Amino acid sequence: MSARDELLKLKSAMAESIIGQDSMIERLLLGLLADGHLLVEGLPGLAKTRAIKALAKHLDARLSRIQFTPDLLPADVTGSDIYEANGSKGTFHFREGPIFANLVLADEVNRAPAKVQAALLEAMEERQVTVGGQTHPLPPMFLVMATENPIEQEGTYALPEAQLDRFLMHVRVGYPDAGSEARIMELVRGEERFASQNGNGKPHPTPAPALMAQDVIFAARGEIHQVTLGEAVSKYIVAIIQATREPKKFDAKLAEWIQVGASPRGTISLDKVSRAYAWLQGRDYVTPADVQAIAHDVLRHRLVLSYDALAQGITPDQAIDTITQKVAVA
Repeated sequence: MSARDELLKLKSAMAESIIGQDSMIERLLLGLLADGHLLVEGLPGLAKTRAIKALAKHLDARLSRIQFTPDLLPADVTGSDIYEANGSKGTFHFREGPIFANLVLADEVNRAPAKVQAALLEAMEERQVTVGGQTHPLPPMFLVMATENPIEQEGTYALPEAQLDRFLMHVRVGYPDAGSEARIMELVRGEERFASQNGNGKPHPTPAPALMAQDVIFAARGEIHQVTLGEAVSKYIVAIIQATREPKKFDAKLAEWIQVGASPRGTISLDKVSRAYAWLQGRDYVTPADVQAIAHDVLRHRLVLSYDALAQGITPDQAIDTITQKVAVA
């Protein structure tokens, strides 16, 4: 079975327990394939935590969950040096924190103070943790999925633009449709019925699935590196980024809306995610439609809107819609 077939099988398996959130599942897999991190925004109860748990259930990977709170310390994330007494002598040993996992759920990341966010930032960007002057590398397969509640802002710390820019994608999760909602009720009823009948509290009536090896992910990444980007598509990606920085050249309203455009990380991320998206669709080349399909997730957290735009209720997605309409494919 090819790496792509394995990934599509994984996607289908996750969709069995994450109903009505196909886009979130796909973005989670794209983050894994493009070797980047995700900021997922959605109201409570929309299966954000369940999604990454489902991924860990089918993948040979270690999952850890960090509940971000105002009293959290950097050492609670990274780990710390522990003194161990041995008779009259003692030594310090590094005890790893929950960040040392393949999949990390940073729940309500904006509830932690700046020092904790800075510790997470080094881990995300450098793929390492420094404690007591010693550097400790993180696993080769490492993905952080951070969540935010878009409504409740009391007791939160806004993520600075420099940290937001480190996320490969900013994914927004909405409500499922009516049909999916009915299937969700049926799924949960079945899980609870099975747990009640077996008396073990485990809501999984199916046997443990065969775990996908991490080597499949690494093989898929190797294939994605071979996906070609034609000159026209490359110019199209650059033009989209340039439109966020020099909006006057494209549209007068756009110039009023955008205060700060995307950094070069936006260009790199559009390139990486569009190639991963094209590969997942079964193609070895990228089309402009691939770029448009993932542009909102890659760019919405990289645009700083003006005061006038915010006062008018303009969203980053509306600005990106205008950009994709105004920027022509070379």
